[in-house]
Amino acid sequence: MGLLKAGAGALGGVLADQWREYFYCDALESDVLVTKGVKRTSKRSSNTKGNENIISNGSIVAVADGQCMIIVEQGKVVEVCAEPGQFTYDSSTEPTIMYGGLSMENIKKSFSEIGKRFTFGGEAPKDQRVYYFNTKEILGNKYGTVNPVPFRVVDRNIGLDIDISIRCNGEFSYKIVDPIMFYTNVCGNVDDEYLRSEIDSQLKSELMTALQPAFAKISEMGIRYSALPGHAIELADALNEVLSKKWTEMRGIKVWSFGVNSVTAPKEDEDMIKQLQRNAVMRDPTMAAAHLVGAQAQAMQDAANNDAGAMTGFMGMGFAQQSGGVNAQN
Repeated sequence: MGLLKAGAGALGGVLADQWREYFYCDALESDVLVTKGVKRTSKRSSNTKGNENIISNGSIVAVADGQCMIIVEQGKVVEVCAEPGQFTYDSSTEPTIMYGGLSMENIKKSFSEIGKRFTFGGEAPKDQRVYYFNTKEILGNKYGTVNPVPFRVVDRNIGLDIDISIRCNGEFSYKIVDPIMFYTNVCGNVDDEYLRSEIDSQLKSELMTALQPAFAKISEMGIRYSALPGHAIELADALNEVLSKKWTEMRGIKVWSFGVNSVTAPKEDEDMIKQLQRNAVMRDPTMAAAHLVGAQAQAMQDAANNDAGAMTGFMGMGFAQQSGGVNAQN
């Protein structure tokens, strides 16, 4: 079994007298992840009353952009094609893998572990199905943290390392990057279509769980929580690293983009961080002196405007310096 590239005019030219069935798939809607291929039988085919799940030798299989086609025999993947075009099915050749825009390494590994790598040796298979996978970016998946998520604030400039709680919301997108794993572990032999609504709830739940370790990786880079909207690429990479075992290796799905609309922290946490940062600035003697000079200047202005008289105000300043004041020059 295998797929051979057919010419652009195969259906209207010489091969029009040879092909028995024609499998195709209309443009997939954004909410459809997998659909079963539609069979159209040729007038010359002798299989007009045959089993719907049997592919005749010489049949044409069409693949459009943004799609990946697989052929399944008895539940085992035997053909993979992510390259757009028209192909002739040949039952006498070895299985074919056309990677297209998919990862060759992932598909090759999955097929070697799960796929069927040999023919029936002349014995006709009893069940063959053609499935089309939506390999376009699946957009518009909204998320939001119902409960605050811990975020580690690290500022090595001032030696700050503290945990706070933040809330965030936004949207993310994902793509099917390994149709073999998605078929094997997620959708299986669907009769018609497999919709995103059947898996989106689970994906969002797992994404929320992965946010905490992903945020930990982001904070280690020195990125502050307020700057998260500007680091969508780093967040997507961190999430893929956390979710790789469950999403990529088991389901063949990958986070493609991750957008953050807003990030908020409790006011008490924000005030605490600002206070710690202000205090850390005073470790620099010149900054501390400037702050002290500013405070002394303000005190002199307040003393001059003292309701009890300027003399009383300046006497108060003198007592304050004698009791522990610091000379800004020192």
